[in-house]
Amino acid sequence: MSEHPRLTAIPGGLDETGRERGKPAAKSPAREPLWREALGEQLRSRRLDLGEKLTETAGRAGISPQYLSEVERGRKEPSSEMIAALAGALGTTLSGLTLQVAQELHRRQLASFTRTTAPQRCSGQALLLAA
Repeated sequence: MSEHPRLTAIPGGLDETGRERGKPAAKSPAREPLWREALGEQLRSRRLDLGEKLTETAGRAGISPQYLSEVERGRKEPSSEMIAALAGALGTTLSGLTLQVAQELHRRQLASFTRTTAPQRCSGQALLLAA
């Protein structure tokens, strides 16, 4: 049986720590949340807004409260059927819930971009840009 050739890094890619190769260590950007984490946060937020306990929402969705807790904490990756059942149990639709999660991820991305690209303030000096 033949061995696979060793994998090599592509120039300009990221190293094992997530930094660009050949660049000094800088303040690392915040880790982008996983879909399951953002989904879990949105589900928990909706459930709490409705004033419900895990057992109530889980019962209507047809799942165990333990599983719902794991989904809300971003530990489990539910199927699309499960997400649809949870959305229905929380009074929304699969598309509505998906849109809310996507909007929250987009909002976080914009906030992160704004923080990392905001111009530095200069004390007493004007910042001029040339066209």
